[in-house]
Amino acid sequence: MKRIFAILALLGAVSTGAPAWADENPAGASATSTAIVVAQAPAATAEVAATASAVAAAEPAPTLSKADNAWIMVCAALVILMSLPGLALFYGGLVRTKNMLSVLMQVFVTFSLISVLWVVYGYSLAFTEGGSFFGVLDKVFLKGITADSLGATFSKGVFISELTFVIFQGAFAAITCCLIVGAFAERARFAAILVFMVIWFTLSYAPMAHMVWYWAGPDAYVDAAAAEAAGATAGFLFQKGALDFAGGTVVHINAAVAGLVGAFMIGKRIGYGRESMAPHSLTFTMIGASLLWVGWFGFNAGSALEATGGSALAMVNTWLATACATMSWMLAEWMLKGKPSMLGAASGAVAGLVAITPAAGFVGVMGAIVIGLLAGVICLWGVNGLKRLLGADDSLDVFGVHGVGGILGAILTGVFAAPSLGGTGVYDYVANAVGEYDMAAQVISQLWGVGTVIVWSAVVSLVAFKLVDMLIGLRVPEDEEREGLDITSHGESAYHY
Repeated sequence: MKRIFAILALLGAVSTGAPAWADENPAGASATSTAIVVAQAPAATAEVAATASAVAAAEPAPTLSKADNAWIMVCAALVILMSLPGLALFYGGLVRTKNMLSVLMQVFVTFSLISVLWVVYGYSLAFTEGGSFFGVLDKVFLKGITADSLGATFSKGVFISELTFVIFQGAFAAITCCLIVGAFAERARFAAILVFMVIWFTLSYAPMAHMVWYWAGPDAYVDAAAAEAAGATAGFLFQKGALDFAGGTVVHINAAVAGLVGAFMIGKRIGYGRESMAPHSLTFTMIGASLLWVGWFGFNAGSALEATGGSALAMVNTWLATACATMSWMLAEWMLKGKPSMLGAASGAVAGLVAITPAAGFVGVMGAIVIGLLAGVICLWGVNGLKRLLGADDSLDVFGVHGVGGILGAILTGVFAAPSLGGTGVYDYVANAVGEYDMAAQVISQLWGVGTVIVWSAVVSLVAFKLVDMLIGLRVPEDEEREGLDITSHGESAYHY
């Protein structure tokens, strides 16, 4: 426990710094960042409402962009593919035979649970105007959202169906919670996992999504006064100017910190460090990694919310950075251990996918190459050197890959988003042009995002795990762990020989 608080104290230091919200760029985000305002959301302020009414009187009513809507629907399906069966197979192949079914079950049911909670109240908490940290409950059970409801994209006057956005972002929420289970695989109680997910989703995922991605939408930024009023209604980290294209902070760091706290609190697997705990099927792991790579095109390219050149840039960067990370991890491992491994190549691919996620629509191809190459090497250190330093049994290296890769990608987004380095810069919706770019200020904004999510997720996770341990107990009995969770927790076996 002392080690957890020491880590929190150390990491919490990065959350200090000056905000990068600049007057000359009130939008605080690129035209292709991941945020939304729905057409039915309450007006940000009286001033914004008055301005919007004046603009509406002079312009035609908003209409659905069928092409963009179709593209995001396809992307939503691809993100679901990442969890089912992508992540399930990737994780399942990495555990021992006796726990294969339990991991499949944990991912499958967690995905289902969070999908329901997202519709019941999660979407409303994340994507309605409220405070800087939480939305409100005006849209519980998707109240007021119909087939005709529209949501803004990142271009003025371009709209998609709000229901399309609901399922797209719901798939993000579900896979984020699924990622956590890999950190304490093979020894956690199934009921404890589900109760923890309810608490963590409510108090960590939904508010982080609101903090990073909620804003008033591009159409609210008609002049400087309206932009200032609209900016004041955005999420906390959006106001700080933090850029996160598709979830480096909201998804990867958020889940990784929760997993690391869980690994500490649940404890190490019986025999950890003494017995062989090698993956039982690298075939499944390779198939899972491949499905993740394919699905990630929906994850990143879909986060542009439009079928534009910005979406194509995100897709190319996702493809390229992942390939670079695969090669750099494999080559580094080859030099260190004498042989390249399939596990290393698959892990490198996931590291590249994670690291490029926050940067995908903001950086150019050279930025993607650098981020990918660094991700492979640094995440290799994350699952070896850093893991030994931390002393936690992070079963499937959730923090070493998703935490380290997410932090790396989030910070480097601030560097390589610079137009001078081939990035897109930050879009000014009042001037309707890319604004002046201050790299140092943007990196500080990125550190605000990284520091906030580390501290927020760690505190929520610590409290949630403690509550669950008191109510249910986090860990299965020793005899059940030795026999395997497939039989003892689910009464089934993945294999019958």
